[in-house]
Amino acid sequence: MAHRYEATVTWSAAEQGATTDYKSYGRGYRVEIPGRPDLLGSSDPAFRGDAGRHNPEDLLLAALSGCHLLWYLHLCATSGIVVLDYRDEATGEMQLEKGGGGQFVSARLCPQVTIASGGDVERARALHTEAAAKCFIARSVNFPVHHDPVVSLEQS
Repeated sequence: MAHRYEATVTWSAAEQGATTDYKSYGRGYRVEIPGRPDLLGSSDPAFRGDAGRHNPEDLLLAALSGCHLLWYLHLCATSGIVVLDYRDEATGEMQLEKGGGGQFVSARLCPQVTIASGGDVERARALHTEAAAKCFIARSVNFPVHHDPVVSLEQS
């Protein structure tokens, strides 16, 4: 079964200045997804972007982390593991090439999970491997996504 997604990305020289040279134009853009609030984006500040807006690199990393989270919660729910708290401090590395191109070369997800007392910590930890194998976004990228999960029991 196929699922289709839509997004409209707009930028306007009228608002930000035309591309008369590399320094002249604004990097801000708007992402519109039907039925959701608009997202304001820009390039990374390293590329003359607005630090107050989301950049594509941050959004890619957030998509990886969010996808892993959602698969993990699903697998825990169907395995009888009660997740109480989940926090991931994800990182990604992008390498630039001469001439301006570049690509992500790796990402690392570091989920810190608290499960209800009496839960199976080893099973909860193992489910991260299964979540990684199922994550739609991780399966779609061409760089390794590493996982360093920490699972702990609820403190009484």
